[in-house]
Amino acid sequence: MLKGRESLRRIIGKRRRVLPNLPRILSSSPTSSSNSLKNGNDKLIIHDSAITNADSNSIDVVSEAVDTSNDFVTCPVCSSQIRGDDRTVNSHLDFCLVKGTKRKLSQRTLLQFSFSSKLKSSKCANEGVHAETSVIQDCDPTKDDLPQLTSISTDEVTCAKSQGEMTRPQDGTSSESSLALESVTEHAESSEKNIGVDNNDEIVYSYSVPLESGAPNFDVEGILTELSEMALETYIVGRKYVDTAEVVSGACICFLRDPTNIKDQNAIKVVSPDSDSGRVLGFLPRELAQHLSPLIDKYQLNFKGVITSVPKNSLDIVPVEIMCLNAASCNDVEKDDVPMLKSLCVNIFRLMKSGKICPSTPIKYQENFRLMMEGALKGNLCLFTDAEKLFLDSFSSMSDDSQRLFVRLYTRKGPWFRISSFSYPEILDYQQAVNELSEASYACSFGHKSEVNDNDMEELLNVLTVNELSEILKILKKDSKIVLRKKELIALLYSSYKDGLCPLLPSLIADRTATCVRISPFAESLLWRVQRLFFLDGEQDLSSFLLVDLQILKYPEYKCTISCPVFCSRNDLLAYEEAIEVAQVMDQSLDEGNSKLVLQCIEIAEYQLSSYFKMKNQALPLESEAPFLQRFSAAWVNSKVVLLGVSFHEQERRYQDAIKLLKLLLNCYTSDGRRGYWTLRLSIDLEHTGCIEESLSVAEDGVLDPWVRAGSRMALQRRVIRLGKPPRRWKAPSYAASVKRKITEVQIHGRPLNGKVGTKSRFYGEDGEQCGVEELALQFYAGEGGGWQGVHAESGIWLTIYGLLMWDVIFSDVPNTFRTKFQNSPLDMDSDSFYDTRKTIIEPQLQNIHEGMAEAILIMSWELHQGTLCRGVNWERNSLSELRAAVTCIGGPCLANLCRLLAQDYRSWTSGMPDLLLWRFNGDYKGEAKLVEVKGPKDRLSEQQRAWLLILMDCGFTAEVCKVNPPLQQ
Repeated sequence: MLKGRESLRRIIGKRRRVLPNLPRILSSSPTSSSNSLKNGNDKLIIHDSAITNADSNSIDVVSEAVDTSNDFVTCPVCSSQIRGDDRTVNSHLDFCLVKGTKRKLSQRTLLQFSFSSKLKSSKCANEGVHAETSVIQDCDPTKDDLPQLTSISTDEVTCAKSQGEMTRPQDGTSSESSLALESVTEHAESSEKNIGVDNNDEIVYSYSVPLESGAPNFDVEGILTELSEMALETYIVGRKYVDTAEVVSGACICFLRDPTNIKDQNAIKVVSPDSDSGRVLGFLPRELAQHLSPLIDKYQLNFKGVITSVPKNSLDIVPVEIMCLNAASCNDVEKDDVPMLKSLCVNIFRLMKSGKICPSTPIKYQENFRLMMEGALKGNLCLFTDAEKLFLDSFSSMSDDSQRLFVRLYTRKGPWFRISSFSYPEILDYQQAVNELSEASYACSFGHKSEVNDNDMEELLNVLTVNELSEILKILKKDSKIVLRKKELIALLYSSYKDGLCPLLPSLIADRTATCVRISPFAESLLWRVQRLFFLDGEQDLSSFLLVDLQILKYPEYKCTISCPVFCSRNDLLAYEEAIEVAQVMDQSLDEGNSKLVLQCIEIAEYQLSSYFKMKNQALPLESEAPFLQRFSAAWVNSKVVLLGVSFHEQERRYQDAIKLLKLLLNCYTSDGRRGYWTLRLSIDLEHTGCIEESLSVAEDGVLDPWVRAGSRMALQRRVIRLGKPPRRWKAPSYAASVKRKITEVQIHGRPLNGKVGTKSRFYGEDGEQCGVEELALQFYAGEGGGWQGVHAESGIWLTIYGLLMWDVIFSDVPNTFRTKFQNSPLDMDSDSFYDTRKTIIEPQLQNIHEGMAEAILIMSWELHQGTLCRGVNWERNSLSELRAAVTCIGGPCLANLCRLLAQDYRSWTSGMPDLLLWRFNGDYKGEAKLVEVKGPKDRLSEQQRAWLLILMDCGFTAEVCKVNPPLQQ
């Protein structure tokens, strides 16, 4: 595998099916490439219509989603909303013009057009969720010169009409926009059935529930009596939107109307009467508030309540019981109000009977999904547009069936699923759930009357079985006798459909699958962002919750103290996402051998990286509060892509291109632990091109670089000695004697099993069984080598010992290093700041280890934390007795030096440790230890291994190399 690819894959995590930004990124690159890249399942992941054509019901929301926390602008070509920064505007315009997008503006040209900011009127500005956008969807945006409006809620229409005119856009558009907006207003008024607006800007409640449908036939007095005797069991919701006030079982509560609530004009706040300021505890459910609010507004009814129980989680719903304190008299009720009063009672009774005002217990995976959404939004609100926040908030208002079905779809491979194949006992009505998800733009459905784009067609064909595919081919009179594999059947049908030879294919698919459903591309893209913000790790997903719930994994206890955000702005987050998309395409292109696309990805990453640091150098220098968070930046991801590009160029022997990229990395990152490897590769590649003098100069500068450490430093020192012979250099460097130190070498012999080049050497052990060189060496040291006990552990046992001895240090409370409950180490563990910020607690712990307390610390840590995840600690590989024996024989001073080395530079010293750790006792409580690097007949020490052996010798360890050779010829 190419150097750097594994770390890049860890950043990418699970490959995304839809890459929404990639068409624009690739089109903005000077090198154009095919926009059809397939993953392992033969599904297109780069497609211009991946978002825009995915679902007609989610187009408006998608266009809103590209807004940032800054002002956004409307593209004069495609009328979509884009970020207002220069880079995004230029890239988007290039993409639109190259693609040949049809202009939606009928009267203005590109040169005459002035980018328009979004409407800024107080109430008519719209950033609503798609649930409020249905009033605009039936309008044709191409008929009028209409600005990009994605939703107009009823209160906005009320605002405009009460003022007697429509608020005009600030770009000075003519009355055409106002006329178009007025037509939309009329459409909105005609489509609203529950709320009307009169000329006095007064809310008028209308109820269309027929009283004949089972409603009690009360007279006015009976209605008022019923109201005064009502006792409703409901709950407090929306606790995450208020300061989490403590709730006490049996405490009294009061209710206040909140007509200015932007999410619900019928909102009713739940407050505590005990405090002077009236602490807000939350809100009543929306379903109940819409019927109680007119009673409070029109008849001044007062309600009181009591908290019946307290949930475990402070943000969970709180069960309460409410009752009416006073009822209006018959004289206060006008005759015209009687139908409305009856309708209110009917609706409330129905809610009580249906149980909709009392929640059902959420399924665990449903609760975990909601926790993930809430956790991602908490502290990251500035990274989402108002439309995205409302879209995510709308999930909690869906029915349990819809929520559960969506989570099930989200965690499955997909993308398309037959509704008829669902078998989830916790979901009662699949079709109703699909309809609700589709209306909220969380899902897309396919049926007989659905329009399908080319990308969806290929994915829908994957839903069919081999028999169904063969049956369709027979109907279309295609020869499928030779074709047997499903992939080939799909390819044949798909190519025929694209060529226009089988236009009936969608209906033939629908006949066999009935309704199919998938997650909408917008929801999938947005929830990928939510998941990444919550876990901050591409390799983690909702399964982490499951593993914890099943007690398969146990994460350590630590305190999350957050004082600075991971992403300072939305632009930083979007740039990070785009860089990950390029990284994914790079990784997939390497799998498929698409060298052209690999080179394009390298070029994009190179350009983005150089542009970022040019802009950074021109700006005022800012000292980052948490520099270790830089790995969550676009520049960091791009540097990983560039490094992988270096390996790719070296493999192809394009050394000049590799040198160019290495110099870019070294110029951009002047304080980075990766400089050692970059400098070493630059010196080697310069030697490949014949530039010996420059190669030597690079190696000499690298030796003096404080960020060049461990094996890379050793390798550069050896290069300086080798290349710096007279006449290039007449004086030997000061470190020449240290580098040339001899390491003790022991020769043993074994009977080889194989001797093939490129395969691991195998031997027959002393017991006649097959074994590797390490096991053969263990047998030698246990016998004639001196009665040593030991393990073949390499770095494993050392990292376990370090983790157990330094447990309290690793999980100490340091700001910004722990941000989720799914971490097995602090975020700064690989950085220099780990030691610097914890020096006051590290040194006392190292002193205790030095004084001989290591075994006691080890035992206590094992007993307290056994089975808990910690980076480097392997609970299964070594027993406690082995660890105790090793710690006792190694001794306090050597252990303290080793732990200090790992604390100061964990990243550089976690690889290359000797293969064997040996120990033997010289009495009851005293012993000695030895570290051995084992090499086969054709192996030699790497620079990192040599560096480890020398540093261990400096720390006081006994270290040597064991060379295994075939038996001597007789």
